[in-house]
Amino acid sequence: MVGKLFAPIMLTWFLILAGLGLRSIIANPEVLHALNPMWAVHFFLEYKTVSFIALGAVVLSITGVEALYADMGHFGKFPIRLAWFTVVLPSLTLNYFGQGALLLKNPEAIKNPFFLLAPDWALIPLLIIAALATVIASQAVISGVFSLTRQAVRLGYLSPMRIIHTSEMESGQIYIPFVNWMLYVAVVIVIVSFEHSSNLAAAYGIAVTGTMVLTSILSTTVARQNWHWNKYFVALILIAFLCVDIPLFTANLDKLLSGGWLPLSLGTVMFIVMTTWKSERFRLLRRMHEHGNSLEAMIASLEKSPPVRVPGTAVYMSRAINVIPFALMHNLKHNKVLHERVILLTLRTEDAPYVHNVRRVQIEQLSPTFWRVVASYGWRETPNVEEVFHRCGLEGLSCRMMETSFFMSHESLILGKRPWYLRLRGKLYLLLQRNALRAPDQFEIPPNRVIELGTQVEI
Repeated sequence: MVGKLFAPIMLTWFLILAGLGLRSIIANPEVLHALNPMWAVHFFLEYKTVSFIALGAVVLSITGVEALYADMGHFGKFPIRLAWFTVVLPSLTLNYFGQGALLLKNPEAIKNPFFLLAPDWALIPLLIIAALATVIASQAVISGVFSLTRQAVRLGYLSPMRIIHTSEMESGQIYIPFVNWMLYVAVVIVIVSFEHSSNLAAAYGIAVTGTMVLTSILSTTVARQNWHWNKYFVALILIAFLCVDIPLFTANLDKLLSGGWLPLSLGTVMFIVMTTWKSERFRLLRRMHEHGNSLEAMIASLEKSPPVRVPGTAVYMSRAINVIPFALMHNLKHNKVLHERVILLTLRTEDAPYVHNVRRVQIEQLSPTFWRVVASYGWRETPNVEEVFHRCGLEGLSCRMMETSFFMSHESLILGKRPWYLRLRGKLYLLLQRNALRAPDQFEIPPNRVIELGTQVEI
């Protein structure tokens, strides 16, 4: 119910911005001379040092647009483009020109040009709508962080964590408790440290321009490696964007000690955490399977010399398609029995936001008693084992959740001999692993149907 008020309030906010700016422009139309780019060229040629420093302040006019990238992953590109070009950009442009017109007429208004655009009787209503818009804008950023976090988890760059779906209609509406608490702690620390929003100007500048530089580099990398664009065309696009992004970024570097260190520090911490989880997870999986036998050879051996069979269906979660699950090997080693039906289930993340239901499940019968099921999900989707088996039933492999045993391996990790810096990285990974969401909770498997078999692995 509250969410339905967001759009009308924000639309009202931007219309007010446009109206205040237009009112001031009509009163002082000479500000429209600023549309001539030669004034900017003249300013840079006449005041070289001052103009370069001014870039660091000019960039503050676009603080907040970096959240569009997060919201784009949450809502889709079309709504973002439509809102930006029809409402946000025109309103902001009119308001900034209006503030410029006010300053041309009354330079003393520099102390607070935005609120001085409004007549005296409108100050209290404007303050109220500004406060509401601020709250809603912060909610948009939080939603974007939730969306990006889920995508990072699905792509294997963050450890699994609890994700709550808050809507039965919209799959993108999610809530992540851990991330929400981390944001709360971070905001409190920033408020206590910087005390006033004006002290955060340096942090905003480096955060926005740094995002612009990284976005240019990463987007052209995707264009070349994933979309296979011509390398010379990609290089031309990258150079064009960096010619704008790098001067803006370097103009803000003089604010590094006065607050610019904050986004760089946060970015460095997140980079270390994400690369540690990704690389150490890969190292662990390679270690676990480097001496593994062929899956086909093992199945052929079991069919030739079958162990004791017990009634029912067993599902073994497997991270790779052609690898023998650790839980299966340990069950045979210690219990020396197999169920009548064995399903090897692999949940795979595709390089796409969504996977069509037709391609959701692939079933392959490896032997009279073994089946391989590969379920594919996009990085914006949340895997659900119950949905997988519903799809399997539609394709002829019936399996009832409450009559099936799920076997999973639980790795007890110990650090091997490493250089000191890799040992620190290993300890960070162990911390992340201990606090990661368990597989049964991650894939929504009934706890009373799960059997975990432990194994010790040195990394």
